[in-house]
Amino acid sequence: MIQKIGLSIVLTASVISAAEAQTKLVEKVTRQGDELVIPYSKYKLANGLTLIVHEDHSDPVVHVDVTYHVGSAREEVGKSGFAHFFEHMMFQGSDNVADEEHFKIVSESGGTLNGTTNRDRTNYFETVPSNQLATAMWLEADRMGFLLDAVTQKKFEVQRETVKNERGQNYDNRPYGLVYEMTSKNLYPYGHPYSWTTIGYLEDLNRVDVNDLKNFFLRWYGPNNATLTVGGDVKPEEVVKLAEQYFGSIPAGPAVEDMKPMVAKLDKDRYVSYEDNVRFPMLRMTFPTPEAGHKDEPALDVLAEILGQGKNSIFYKNFVKDQKAVQASASNSTSELAGEFGITVLPFPGTSLAQTEELARKSLAEFEKRGVTDEDIQRFKAQAESSLINRMASVSGKVSQLAFYETFRNDPNYIQEELKRIQSVTKADVQRVYDQYIKGKPAVILSVVPKGKTDLLAKQDNYTISKEGFTPAADQYSGLKYTKAVDTFDRSKRPGKGPNPVVKVPDYSTSKLKNGLKVISAKSEEIPTVTMQLSIKGGHRLEANMPNKAGIASLTAGMLNEDTENYTSEQFSNELDKLGSSIRINSGSEETYVTVQSLKKNLDKTLTLLEERLFRPKFTQEDFDRLKKQQLEGIANQATQPTAIANNVYDKLLYGEGNIMAIPTEGTEKTVQNITLEDVKNFYNSNYSPSVSELVVVGDINEKELMKKLDFLKNWKKKDVKMPVVAKTPTIEKTRIYLVDKPDAAQSEIRIGYLSMPYDATGEYYKAGLMNYALGGAFNSRINLNLREDKGYTYGARSYFAGGKYGGPFTASAGVRADATAESVTEFMKELTEYQKNGITPEELTFMKSSIGQSDARKYETPYQKAGFLGRIIEYDLKKDFVKKQTDILNTISEKEIDALAAKTLPVDKMLIVVVGDKKTVMPKLEALQYEVIELDTEGNQIGTSSAK
Repeated sequence: MIQKIGLSIVLTASVISAAEAQTKLVEKVTRQGDELVIPYSKYKLANGLTLIVHEDHSDPVVHVDVTYHVGSAREEVGKSGFAHFFEHMMFQGSDNVADEEHFKIVSESGGTLNGTTNRDRTNYFETVPSNQLATAMWLEADRMGFLLDAVTQKKFEVQRETVKNERGQNYDNRPYGLVYEMTSKNLYPYGHPYSWTTIGYLEDLNRVDVNDLKNFFLRWYGPNNATLTVGGDVKPEEVVKLAEQYFGSIPAGPAVEDMKPMVAKLDKDRYVSYEDNVRFPMLRMTFPTPEAGHKDEPALDVLAEILGQGKNSIFYKNFVKDQKAVQASASNSTSELAGEFGITVLPFPGTSLAQTEELARKSLAEFEKRGVTDEDIQRFKAQAESSLINRMASVSGKVSQLAFYETFRNDPNYIQEELKRIQSVTKADVQRVYDQYIKGKPAVILSVVPKGKTDLLAKQDNYTISKEGFTPAADQYSGLKYTKAVDTFDRSKRPGKGPNPVVKVPDYSTSKLKNGLKVISAKSEEIPTVTMQLSIKGGHRLEANMPNKAGIASLTAGMLNEDTENYTSEQFSNELDKLGSSIRINSGSEETYVTVQSLKKNLDKTLTLLEERLFRPKFTQEDFDRLKKQQLEGIANQATQPTAIANNVYDKLLYGEGNIMAIPTEGTEKTVQNITLEDVKNFYNSNYSPSVSELVVVGDINEKELMKKLDFLKNWKKKDVKMPVVAKTPTIEKTRIYLVDKPDAAQSEIRIGYLSMPYDATGEYYKAGLMNYALGGAFNSRINLNLREDKGYTYGARSYFAGGKYGGPFTASAGVRADATAESVTEFMKELTEYQKNGITPEELTFMKSSIGQSDARKYETPYQKAGFLGRIIEYDLKKDFVKKQTDILNTISEKEIDALAAKTLPVDKMLIVVVGDKKTVMPKLEALQYEVIELDTEGNQIGTSSAK
């Protein structure tokens, strides 16, 4: 129910002062019955700030989101990347918050935070315990109204380097990382707001100065261009009062008008291309479509699903199923000003993209003959409903939804309209939008080919970007003045926090079936869904009995996602989609996971499908041949990716020859070639057993109701599965550098560490995690502040202990600028050595205790979080009071204990240092360090001679 209100909000005098009475309550939305709605109250402050409050007392957490209606679309030619650059600068301190204090304050409060930028908006958000509400709002207000004097040239330069590192990591150095940039600049006219990407161009980042950035802020970051959304364990009147106190006096910025749609127009197909360091060529066809919110958007979404999403799609059948490609998909992506319908195909190596384009066009013609079915519409509607419900699993999800709808639809309750749009889509609508936007229409056709393989292009480039007709935008930045708020209180004083909220650990029930299956469950009524996770122990570790067939656990899990005795893979997927459910089977290093997600109303039908998938696999030769080929291609593709190379080589050195954990979970080309279909059947029949399995269930269902539905699991026959003894791991005699050459890599991947200890919830492993927090476990850790914030070498650096049942490594890692590789190794080792010798400071100890101690409020909010928590309890046989014991350890651990742990668990003279980078760039400086340098190939085998020290 919606109540529209045009008068000033009426509150008691004790809640709001006369000066604050200018805040107007615009509307109040409540839930009626079981309707899908997010209740909220919407207010407008005198300075134009929109405030939305969602009250939800189910968990003692609060999510604060400030969304500014400014993204890269508000930028101008030659000054790209500003909105994203400012996302970084907004974390660099303001008048009353010191440099890097924003992360520290929120982390110390037990919260988490971040910011994101896209074409159309920038948002900043925190999830904190409910007693930290005032602190979160104080922080956001300070950077809205008191930022610019704190933006120094030095901070500007450091963050410019950080943004460059981000571009290097996520665009320039990532396979296919420039696809979006190439598509955008060739799809839209020169100067169109979408013709550049959010990250911007390096030359623009190099050209701008700090004053350009400040003017951008003054133009777009006023309260009148922002929506403040607060949700969770709050009272609306309290939020209104805090909003008025901290945001109310900030002056409005220049007026901002919504931009009008600017859909791309093409007169013919535009063929463009580039070469990349990839194994698979890529064909990307992009057709212009209308903007987000357009009446045709839902029908285009259905069309994308029919053409290229899931196993029932035409592109899956014609490309993946027929072994013409490793991947083929279609999507309709919409933004505020325009939309893009994209078709992406990655054919197998050596395939001409001209052939790929021909088959893609034949697939479109096939749709014309096939048409749209009732089941197509049913699948789309069921999945859309499920998606909307699952977005409400967390306060942050609900707040983000309200903020999005307010910013782009001027209606926080647009979820009702979205449901109507989804439910009203017809078969005729889908056919119409195909005819209108795709059939016979021109597209940007991008070819991405491996370096030196231009013979694979779909066609030679036929389009050159022209500046003809471009008119520079009118100046919007001259004469802008920075005016600060005038307050009647001391804004420099950080708000008090009040007592920590009482966090209730989820109550749960446990049982064990006669066949040995362990079951743990917790009831959660917040959304009408059920989440199930079945863990079957073994996974990759079982391959120690057959190392010459490593990768069989992964291949077996893949086969279980294919045909069953009563359904083809496509039929099975169709049944799941009609329910809005999912069943996924994956294999990891120590377990095979079966993950089930279902709406409560469809649980029985979903469990019937789970029984079919788990116990009646068909294991056809056709499916086996296709999945084996895909697995082999994936292994070969990893040899082109620096991150995968670094991880695989690091593991091989850690675990050593003869240890199954030294081999990637997907296996190697040689081991996977050895696997037969009979091997897969035997692996399944021998190792999938309830006696080594655990089931976690979280959702809108009680234990009694659940157990009635698990009869099919009670009939699961147990087998005698024994975990193999894994070979001993090698000792590290001394710290050495192991270099893998990745020619011309713009960044280097670094891994530093050793094999440490197994997981222990209340022992040394848990304590070591506390010890590492100040070293490399938080944004404000020593390692990240040094390499990212102080030096600008990386987008992010970290360290962590990753212990499982059988142990795990301590690792420090980062992707760094190629020209700062040796310097980064030096700084890593300097921080590790300093911490190992001298330990933690009193300030760091206080910070760690506060941060981890208050973070419990965020641990059990969503079904997946609860499932993860319960999964650890059942896997490690933890007592019900283990959380209390952890809290006691945290509260009582001393500086002396931390120092002793650092001295013991950071053996800086006996660690591996793996570097994957461009040898000609990095080798000279690495050789100048104090460590022996050993060269390896991409599989971790020693080549050439070592450079000894």
